[in-house]
Amino acid sequence: MIPLAVFEAVIDASAVAPRIEALLPAGVRRRQLTVRTLLAGMCLTQADGRPAHLTRVHQALTSLPGDDQQRLGVLADWKHGPHLLTYRQTEYTFALVAAALGKDEPDGLPSGPLQRACDDLLEAGITDQFKNGSRSLAADWTDLESFSRPPPRGTSDCADPEASWGHRKNNLLRSQDELFYGYYLSAGIMVPEENGPAVPELTRRATLSSPRHDPVRAFVPVLTALPGQGIPLGDILDDSGYAHRDAGAWALPLRQAGAQLVQDLHPHDRGPKGTHEGAVIANGNLYCPRTPRTLTELGPLARTAAKEQAADHDRKTSELARYKLGRLTADDADGYHRVACPAVTGKIRCPLRPASMTLDRGRPEILTPPEHPQACCAQQTITVPPDVLAKTAQKHDYPSAAWRRSYARRTGAERGFATVKDPAASDIARGWCRLMGLTPLMLFTTTLLIARNQRILAAWNARQEETQRRAAAGLPPRTRRRRRKTPASLTGAGPP
Repeated sequence: MIPLAVFEAVIDASAVAPRIEALLPAGVRRRQLTVRTLLAGMCLTQADGRPAHLTRVHQALTSLPGDDQQRLGVLADWKHGPHLLTYRQTEYTFALVAAALGKDEPDGLPSGPLQRACDDLLEAGITDQFKNGSRSLAADWTDLESFSRPPPRGTSDCADPEASWGHRKNNLLRSQDELFYGYYLSAGIMVPEENGPAVPELTRRATLSSPRHDPVRAFVPVLTALPGQGIPLGDILDDSGYAHRDAGAWALPLRQAGAQLVQDLHPHDRGPKGTHEGAVIANGNLYCPRTPRTLTELGPLARTAAKEQAADHDRKTSELARYKLGRLTADDADGYHRVACPAVTGKIRCPLRPASMTLDRGRPEILTPPEHPQACCAQQTITVPPDVLAKTAQKHDYPSAAWRRSYARRTGAERGFATVKDPAASDIARGWCRLMGLTPLMLFTTTLLIARNQRILAAWNARQEETQRRAAAGLPPRTRRRRRKTPASLTGAGPP
């Protein structure tokens, strides 16, 4: 169990409690339950694996030792003696907080004060040791069901009108998506830098949105706000669900904020997609007009590929890179840059570039150059405007081995959602939170992610201490043992 002092330190470092207190109406008498104590109780509830119910928050606070109860105001001196916090007081304070952070006209998106409060709480839970440990984030979204029953067909009357119908993947033996009624939970999980040291996979940012809004567009403002908060953006890893959006919805805002994209392209965006100045547009790059089509149509390596198949795939992607027009300049203030023919940069041999024919024959050679060369073949360089590759351009050539190794880090997002959906820990299935509306649900989800981060940090520190202890004793690092179960071990007739 995570100590109460850890959560108190996170809440104090975020400075969220005083900000929320300033938004609450002043009553005739001082409230016994403060916002700081309420947030601490919500964190304790999630750390203990309890559902996100206010009754559980009240139980968590009233179960604290007597000294902690007096210090936090759970046990207060009233006119007629000591008074223990009641459930009605817990419900009243939470309702005030939800009303102060919510919108006057709820629309299925968090208000500015609510998003900032949740951002500050999550950031405060990341220790100074890891704040600058990695700038790479794996982005993804998942479903979060509302406790409300959906409205009858043709109406909008239900207990949670902010929720809406959405689609989610399932593990059933069919490919169709499954409908659910609730919200989309989007999160950015810290992952290691390329060739960098390992870091704990902490949730750095998260938001909630109704399925009537695009979760990609809802999450972009949260990520692009990071540089203004002193957190520079690095690699953003995302799947084809993000990459398939139009450039103005995802790619352009993140690049302008300083991020580098590492993403899986949607099948509709792969392969040749037109030309620019005669050069073939494919997979986020410009290629020579005579690039073999079998190379530009290469897709990502299958998960079940054998070692020989992976080697053959990498050989083809390396050959494809030779036909790519070489970038000569960085983007200017308007997003324009210049590229040169691969024969000019010495990567292939082409009769249209006589100097390239003196290169060794180990390079690919264009045997039938275009009869009517366009600008990419006639000029030394061409200018590429920002709208040509805005949607599909990314850090590494797709689908090269370098891209595959970098993109493999995105599984951190899958593991992040797996931990909050684990029935053995904190299952956020329907019934986990019975409060209606986006604001209460987002507050409880944030405290759940804070508790998850602290569990990961505690496990990380324990592993580091064990590694250091073994190193001091001259022992090798502990490795994970995979034991095979046999019929004898299952019946107890033999060693495990």
